[in-house]
Amino acid sequence: MFSGAQVSLYPMSDDFVGIILEAIKALDPYRPTFRIETDDISTLLVGPPDQLFPAMRDLFVSAARRGPHCVLAATVSRGCPGEPDDPICTPIADVSFDKPLAERIAAALGAVEAAPRTGQSVAAQFSLYPLGSGHHMDEIYGCIEFLKLSGVFDRSKNFCTKLRGDAGPVFATLSEAFLRFGAPQGHVALDLKVSANSPTSI
Repeated sequence: MFSGAQVSLYPMSDDFVGIILEAIKALDPYRPTFRIETDDISTLLVGPPDQLFPAMRDLFVSAARRGPHCVLAATVSRGCPGEPDDPICTPIADVSFDKPLAERIAAALGAVEAAPRTGQSVAAQFSLYPLGSGHHMDEIYGCIEFLKLSGVFDRSKNFCTKLRGDAGPVFATLSEAFLRFGAPQGHVALDLKVSANSPTSI
């Protein structure tokens, strides 16, 4: 399986270069298990699917703690049929896609409850796309049920769901949505925006 994310970070500050370069240091602990490539538009993270969202969390929180309005935009994917298998992307063993939705929802809620708090408030909106044939709407409805119980659910919006809360549980909720819903060997994509320190937060 191939899993990864294309991530772009946008600090609304005259010192955006310094903020971005400092925030990228938060990825250093992940470098032994990730392939990381940066160009002038985004940074590609390729690695274990269960570590993608912790890495994005640490990157974003590092930038947001500097104080300016900051936005992270990401496209996250696992199982894309157009990408080669990569041994660094080995899925975690305890996700158990073959379990009933109710059991997966319970496990996802437990993971969110155990998520570390960062002290950084964020808002996020995302859309989950379990691609391919099959009962993908069952997976989407199961994910929505999980989101509403997650403790960070804000509201449903057109084409997406909004979350709000501490970055720890918010990114854990995003990770669980990505990992536990959709066919185990199918292509699942997630489109994500995260914001912190917005002057128009509502």
